[in-house]
Amino acid sequence: MNTKLLYLRLLLALLASVPFIQAVTASSSLPKPDFVLSKDQNHSKFSRAIPPVIKVPSGSVIEADIHEATGGQLTIDSTTEDFKNVDMDRVHTLTGPIYVEGAEVGDVLAVELLSLEPGDWGWIGTGPFGFLGKENEELALKTYKLDKENNRVHFSDTISIPLSPFPGTMGVAPDTDEMLVTFPPRANGGNMDDPNMVAGTTVYFPVFAKGALFSIGDPHAVQGHGEVCGTALEVPMQALFRLTVLKNRIIEEPQYETATHYATTGFATTIDEAAIKATRYMVQHLMKTKDMSFVEAYMLCSLAGDLKIAEVVDRPHMLVTMHMPKNIFTADK
Repeated sequence: MNTKLLYLRLLLALLASVPFIQAVTASSSLPKPDFVLSKDQNHSKFSRAIPPVIKVPSGSVIEADIHEATGGQLTIDSTTEDFKNVDMDRVHTLTGPIYVEGAEVGDVLAVELLSLEPGDWGWIGTGPFGFLGKENEELALKTYKLDKENNRVHFSDTISIPLSPFPGTMGVAPDTDEMLVTFPPRANGGNMDDPNMVAGTTVYFPVFAKGALFSIGDPHAVQGHGEVCGTALEVPMQALFRLTVLKNRIIEEPQYETATHYATTGFATTIDEAAIKATRYMVQHLMKTKDMSFVEAYMLCSLAGDLKIAEVVDRPHMLVTMHMPKNIFTADK
């Protein structure tokens, strides 16, 4: 046999095996949880007055079972009438809060998303809400069985969408005893609905209450940037994550990073304000971590920073992010 042909066949065989090897490695490298939470250990507000369901040391790995967005009120067999009668007080049923030992006001809580496994089904609904709520009076609900073997949801006979699961709502307790609704994004996190926060992402939250009091919920199997109709593909989920307290670090609003980029977030009641905050926080991040002047960091944000609309569904509350690629920093390689 021709040597070059043999080499080519061996190379193709090796390349064909890579996804399998990567999948096995990723699965086998996941740590076992130190603590396990059920979906019944939950709440549906944000407040430092909500007692924790568990106390854990910094660095603990948590496995959490999470309700879909309505807290179990909908199933795959639900109808539009069921959707109409959903108790809104139970929407965004969050697993938690989790008290992290050593977390003090002014610290940062790092949440490393290790694995996010959606359930077998999901739903999406819309009505006179969402970004075009004033233009839509029709209440509608669609449910789906997920094609987990192929990692897709079949929206219709001619439309198939790859799954990209993430928690729509995450956060720590805010600096108040008031019971705040979970719908808008805030400085403590909340309903950020950012589809970039998938497994492999580490999200950083400023701590506003002793113990941080972290909660997670509102799982999505897939969502576009914006979540414009009011919901994503809402699913139950089993999440595995690590909680670590970071000292001597200050941020004003959540930030996050993946292997490929670092991101800042900004929330506000207009896109302009949210985008300004996300840009300002990235400039500050670059000044602190890359020893850049304000002008240098500002210029770099213009050349390499990507502003993205994460969500507009909670109008007037908006969340905008800025992403900065890591591969441009040659000294870090």
